[in-house]
Amino acid sequence: MNTPKTAHSARVETYLFFDGRCEEAIEFYRRALGAEVNMMMRFEDSPEPPQPGMCPPGSENKIMHATLRFGDTIVMASDGRCAGKPAFEGFALSLAAANAAEADRLFAALADGGQVQMPLAKTFFSPRFGMVADRFGVSWMIIVPA
Repeated sequence: MNTPKTAHSARVETYLFFDGRCEEAIEFYRRALGAEVNMMMRFEDSPEPPQPGMCPPGSENKIMHATLRFGDTIVMASDGRCAGKPAFEGFALSLAAANAAEADRLFAALADGGQVQMPLAKTFFSPRFGMVADRFGVSWMIIVPA
């Protein structure tokens, strides 16, 4: 079986579609995690009109594209099609904390309005690990590296 070679310049980056709640999510991540907004463009600011089906009438002020910095990591975000039903399934973002106190703070901030999936606890692979879905349904794994 031949395995295709991966291009050395290829990179996987995270892009979250909040389906109309992107600005609310950006503000939440700024407060909860200290995210920095590197760039934000609304549909109405685009140099070209949105493609059909991309932005329903009345959504011109929604976020077409944004980049957020979490420490050394960039996460991109958008309102997508602005239908109001974000669905985040089949993945989680892993957030490494420097120590147990930071893990507790980050976990509590993300759990505010969200749902704890696995409480923070000591595990065989980490002194502190837990899983939570935030108020937008994005799953997070908080870990203190061993």
